[in-house]
Amino acid sequence: MYPRNLVCSNWWVQRNEQDAVFVDSKIGEPEMSSFRGILSTSVFAVAYSLVFFVAQCVRAAETDGVIVEHGAQVKMRDETILRADIYRPKKEGKYPILLERTPYDKTGSNGFGLRASGLGYVVIVQDVRGRYTSDGEWYPFKHESSDGYDTIEWAASLPYSDGRVGMFGGSYVGATQMLAAISQPPHLAGICPIVTASNYHDGWTYQGGAFEQWFNESWTSGLAQDTLNRVVRSKTNALNGIWKLPLTEYPLFELPPNSPDQALTHALAPYFVDWLAHPNYDEYWKNWSIEEHFADIKVPMLTVAAWYDIFQGGSLRNYVGVKMHGGSEEARRGQRLLVTIGGHAGSAQKIGDVDFGPSAPFEEEDVIINWYEHLFKNVANDFSSPEPVRIFVMGANQWRNEMDWPLPRARQLRYFLHSGGKANSAGGDGTLSSSAPHSESSDHYVYDPAKPVPTVGGPLCCDSSHLEPGARNQRQVEARDDVLIYSTPVLDQDFEVTGPVTAELFASSSAVDTDFTAKLVDVWPDGFAQNLTEGIIRARYRDSQERPSALKPGQSYRFTIDLWSTSNLFRKGHRLRLEISSSNFPRFDRNLNTGGDASSQKMVPATNTLFHDADRPSALILPVVSSQ
Repeated sequence: MYPRNLVCSNWWVQRNEQDAVFVDSKIGEPEMSSFRGILSTSVFAVAYSLVFFVAQCVRAAETDGVIVEHGAQVKMRDETILRADIYRPKKEGKYPILLERTPYDKTGSNGFGLRASGLGYVVIVQDVRGRYTSDGEWYPFKHESSDGYDTIEWAASLPYSDGRVGMFGGSYVGATQMLAAISQPPHLAGICPIVTASNYHDGWTYQGGAFEQWFNESWTSGLAQDTLNRVVRSKTNALNGIWKLPLTEYPLFELPPNSPDQALTHALAPYFVDWLAHPNYDEYWKNWSIEEHFADIKVPMLTVAAWYDIFQGGSLRNYVGVKMHGGSEEARRGQRLLVTIGGHAGSAQKIGDVDFGPSAPFEEEDVIINWYEHLFKNVANDFSSPEPVRIFVMGANQWRNEMDWPLPRARQLRYFLHSGGKANSAGGDGTLSSSAPHSESSDHYVYDPAKPVPTVGGPLCCDSSHLEPGARNQRQVEARDDVLIYSTPVLDQDFEVTGPVTAELFASSSAVDTDFTAKLVDVWPDGFAQNLTEGIIRARYRDSQERPSALKPGQSYRFTIDLWSTSNLFRKGHRLRLEISSSNFPRFDRNLNTGGDASSQKMVPATNTLFHDADRPSALILPVVSSQ
C-alpha cells in the first residue's frame, strides 16, 4: 500500500546549526534528469550536501502532507542512545503520538507510519536497545520498562505532541507496551498489545514447566542474526588478516575463536542460556512478569488475542487481569478484547489446512487506527459498543460480540474419560461422556523420548517454512500407540465450546519425572482431525512452578493441564476428541524421564498409566455455550 523506502527527487538540502537535515521532497522513482539538473546548479547543490544526501537518503522527507524524520536520537537515563523514525503531519499543530518500539527493524513500519500520520497522528517507530540502529546490548525484556518510560516521556515533550502517547504492535512489540505500562509513565494514555504474553516464564519461554523449544530456538536464531551483524561490523579490520598465509585462508570476520555452537550461543544469545538455567518461576522471571503487576497498569488497553497463537493464553490473561486488578477506574473500565484467528500462525482466511471463511482475515492496521480514533478522538466505531469483547467463533466462522471474557453464560461441563483399557490410537476403545466412571481398567502406553510424538500444526512460531502452524490433520499422530484417544459419539446437534479448556487427569509413571500432554480435536465426518487447542504439564511442576518435586514411580497423582482457550462450534455429524500423550516435539522439549536439567543427555523410556475410575475420574472440562 505504501512504499517501504523513501526515494527522493526534486529536493533541496540545507544545514542548520544543529547539523540536522531537512528535505522537501515527493515520493517517486528517481529521475536521472533531476539529479543532472541539481548537479549543474551550484546554488542548490554543494558537493558536501550531495554526498550527505546520497549517503543518508534521508533524515527528513515530506510526502503527501507527511514529514518523515529518520534516525531521531533518544537518550536513555543511562546515556544509551536509541534511534527512531518519526512520521508527522506537515500541517502545524499538536497531535497524539502513536509509538512502536520494536526489535525487528523500525523501517518495517514505514507504511503504517505514512498512513496514520495522514490521519492526524505522529507515529514514532523505535529500534529497541541493542537492535539495528540503536546502541546498547540486546537482552529480551530487561530494559523495556525503563527504556519505554524514557521514550514515552521524550515523545510527549516534542513540540508537535499534544501530550498523549499510545503504543501499538504485536508479539515482542506487545511486550514492550506491557512492560512500559507497568512503569507508569505519566504521558502514556493507551496501549494496543497484539498477540503477546502476560508472563515471560509460563506462556512465553515455558508452558506447564516444559521448555517451548521450537519457539525459543527459532526466535533466538532469528534475533541472533542482527546481533551477529553488529559483532561483525564492530570487529571487521582488514589489518588483522594481512599476514595470513596462504592467502586462500584470509579470515573474513573475527568470530569467537574455535566457535562451536555452544560458544556462539553464549556470545550472541546469552539470554537463551539464562532461560535454560532458570526452569523454575524464580526472581529472574518475577522481575518482569506482567501478571505480578496488573495493578500498576492505569491506562485503557485493547488486547488482541488469536486462536492458534503461541501467546493466546497470556493475551487472555492480560485482558482479565487488568479488567479485574488494573490500577485505575479508567484502566479497569477501558479494557477491550478482540480474539481473532491465527496470530503468529497467520492472518489469512485459511490457517493451516482449514478455510475459516471470508470474514476471518484480520486487518491489524485498521484495528489499531480504529482503537485510537475511538480512544483519542472520540470517533464512533466498533469500539464504542457497550460489548467490550469480540470473538471469532470457529466452525460457525462468524464474529460475535460478548459482554465479557470468559463468557458468563458458558456452563462448565465435565466429559469423563472411559475405556476398556485399550484407548491407544484412534483405533482404540476410548470414549468421552458426561457419565462418571465406576470400575474401569486403566490405559497404559510407553513414552520413549527417542521416539517422541511429532508436533503437527498448532500454536507455533517462528519458522513456518520448516514446521507449519495452525489447524492441521492429526491423523498421523492419532495412529500411534503412545497416544490415547477419547472421543464422543457422533454429535446429533451443533455443540459450542467457548472459553478456557482444562484436562484433569489421574496418572502414574514408572519414571521420576515425565510429561503429560492434552489436545482438543474436532473430528469431521470424513475423518479429518482438526486440532483446536492444546497443553502440557511437566510432572515435577504439577503442584508449583516455583518448587518442583519428583514423582514416586507407580504412585497415582492428579495433574491439571491448561489447554488455554478456544471458541469452536462442533457441527452436527462431527465428534469431539481428546488426545493424551507425553510429548509434542519439537514444540516442547522432550522430557528425558530422569528428572535432569537442560544439560542432561541420558534418557529412559517411561510406562505411563492413565486412570479413569470412581476414585480417579479423569475428565475434560469444557465451557459449553447454548445456542442463543
